[in-house]
Amino acid sequence: MIGPGEAIIALIIVGLPVLFLIYIARRFFTLREKQLQAEVTLGAEKAAQYAASNAELEARVRVLEKIVTDGGIETAAQIEALRSPRLTKGDRVR
Repeated sequence: MIGPGEAIIALIIVGLPVLFLIYIARRFFTLREKQLQAEVTLGAEKAAQYAASNAELEARVRVLEKIVTDGGIETAAQIEALRSPRLTKGDRVR
């Protein structure tokens, strides 16, 4: 039979390494959780940047689609209106 002194020594021999392993595992998982949180934050920032860029590109494509599907009549009229000088009341036509 094991005496009380031998039981305490057995607990120390087995218990201390187990407690040490639990401590190391807990620190490892805490560090890993912080790393994952940092990656998620970085991913969210990149997603926001891509969304803003995507919205800007969509607006530009809408403008291009309008130009292409316009048929040219309205666009030509707008260009000609910009070319011809605007007359005011004091100007004379020569």
